[in-house]
Amino acid sequence: MVAVAPTDRIGHSFANPGLLEQALTHRSAGAPHNERLEFLGDSLVNLIVAEALYARWPRADEGALTRARAELVRESALAPIARELELGARLTLGPGEMKSGGHRRDSILADALEAVVAAIYLDSGFEACRARVLPWFEPAMDALPPPHKVGKDAKTRLQEWLQGRQKPLPVYALLAESGEDHAKTFRVSCSVAQPPMLTEGEAGSRRAAEQLAAEAALRELDPDG
Repeated sequence: MVAVAPTDRIGHSFANPGLLEQALTHRSAGAPHNERLEFLGDSLVNLIVAEALYARWPRADEGALTRARAELVRESALAPIARELELGARLTLGPGEMKSGGHRRDSILADALEAVVAAIYLDSGFEACRARVLPWFEPAMDALPPPHKVGKDAKTRLQEWLQGRQKPLPVYALLAESGEDHAKTFRVSCSVAQPPMLTEGEAGSRRAAEQLAAEAALRELDPDG
């Protein structure tokens, strides 16, 4: 049986410990596994996050709210929460998944987190579920950029800033490429015509370097944006 001490990282004392046991059982370990709970938990996480964003951002439009929710509930956002809750060490996996390190895999951890959310809901109802789960997402919510910037990378935001003022679009150029094939570094410039400006970015890929150069241009053009 899964340990269900109220002092564990999940922080919920289960009236029905079997729900938590199922939530932490991957399908590779046989039935009953957590896929049905994951299905329910996905909807619950979306609702809890959407409700919180709706309250936090009373003036944000649907597009901004949708992008913010997508940022918060994607696999790469859920997996770190699962790690904070130390779910990986408590997963029941089949031999193959155990051997391949399934307890560290983002997809398995994210699915387990959603399943745990569903288990809490089925055990104690929605209010208790929301009260327990929402704090897991609040640090990421606090770190979100302003609504109009959520989900948009620096190049997109720079393009929109210039287009909105009917100015020419930026031009990116590769200035230098160095390093071995497995560890290359790219230095890229971003040239803005109006007002005239040249910024640079350096990163391990040309695309990432372009983003850094665009971010630098935005900081000069719109420091309060």
